[in-house]
Amino acid sequence: MATRRQIHLGAVPYGTGGPGSHTLWLDPDIPGDASVSIDWYTEIARLAERGRFDLLFVVDSQFITPHSPPHYLNRLEPLTLLSALAARTTHLGLVGTATTSFNSPFNLVRRLGSLDLISGGRAGWNVVTTGDAGTAGNYGLDEHYDYDTRYGRAQEFVELARALWDSYEDDAFVRDRETGVFLDRDRQHVLNHDGTYFRVRGPLNLVRSAQGHPVVFQAGDSDQGRDLGASVGEGIFTHAPDIPAGQAFYDDIKGRARTKFGRDPEHLKILPGIKVVVGDTDEEAREIEAFNNDRDHTFAAALAEFGRPFGWHDFTRYDLDAPFPAEALRYGERSFFTQAKAVTERAVENGWTLRQTVEATRYFRKSEFVGSPATVADKLVEWWEARACDGFNVGVDHPANFRRFVDEVVPILTERGVFRAEYDATTLRGHLGLPVPVNRHTTARATAAASV
Repeated sequence: MATRRQIHLGAVPYGTGGPGSHTLWLDPDIPGDASVSIDWYTEIARLAERGRFDLLFVVDSQFITPHSPPHYLNRLEPLTLLSALAARTTHLGLVGTATTSFNSPFNLVRRLGSLDLISGGRAGWNVVTTGDAGTAGNYGLDEHYDYDTRYGRAQEFVELARALWDSYEDDAFVRDRETGVFLDRDRQHVLNHDGTYFRVRGPLNLVRSAQGHPVVFQAGDSDQGRDLGASVGEGIFTHAPDIPAGQAFYDDIKGRARTKFGRDPEHLKILPGIKVVVGDTDEEAREIEAFNNDRDHTFAAALAEFGRPFGWHDFTRYDLDAPFPAEALRYGERSFFTQAKAVTERAVENGWTLRQTVEATRYFRKSEFVGSPATVADKLVEWWEARACDGFNVGVDHPANFRRFVDEVVPILTERGVFRAEYDATTLRGHLGLPVPVNRHTTARATAAASV
């Protein structure tokens, strides 16, 4: 396990194009079926592994409309995909999104534990409470859970998951052919969980992996989301426009972890998502960035996806040049409410029309991570040294650009001593410098023996 602080890197493949990049699939370097192609994902994963990335992160959602981005319209289920990638990679961490709102704990915990074993301890779970309110209709519900229920379920779900992963102590399976003993039954533990949201007897019919438990990631930004991340998260996915914003988030989450939940803040890694563009010169990279922005995020696409934080409310039926319909905020109460509220408040404060509000969402904010390989490396190190983050989730949009990042930026980070020259661990916890959780029953047994 790495002991000194180093930059951590994740790769986030967008396939044929996610929010804000509806036309990404026009890039001839991207197959039209990239989002459902195991060969394409394998190529990206192996490229990330060549760059000694910590992890590959697969996002997910389970509700679409005709206006959803191409990558959302047709994409592989994360854990199925990552299980296939586990057999095609050797070191790369494999992190998948799975909701606590629309999954059965025992079933999901078993699938995540299976991925962890198949990959040799490289699995991670991005815990989400599901913001797309329309998802409820795909699971037989008339409406989505309210905020308190969503986050209450998530908290209990993660604690339950960790208890299930500890069903077997690490030495439970004796497998002694001479005595005929396969299992030490004293080291198998029934859970009998009876909580606010879930009842699960257990035990889980699965041993722990080399890293103990899959690494838990979280990405909520509301106050409840931040508390969830600070209490159970080991990795935090976020977004920050600049170093001061990154530092504020970093200090808040790690401060909550330490003071509110009694955790070691070093056992929680913060990885903001970034958009990188690499060019031969800074000027060329900025030209590429501007071209990609103009092509990837048209006004029509921005209007079509504008309703997502508002529960996919249809804003195309409004007069674009009338005042922004602030009453639409009610549709976001059980969706991405924090984002919907921020958009609404900004529109009202500025007296914007709907057209102006949509335009503001596609406002071309230049990324800080654009330039020559040396410029990009400088900026990554600057953020990391300022403790605005512990590393970065690098968006994999245009494949040629990601190849340049791997082949030209990563070597500079290695030369500067802030990024690994070779993998020095085989598990995701090892890459991130996180401890292996001790089995709770083993701890209890040792405590009881010491008190005798």
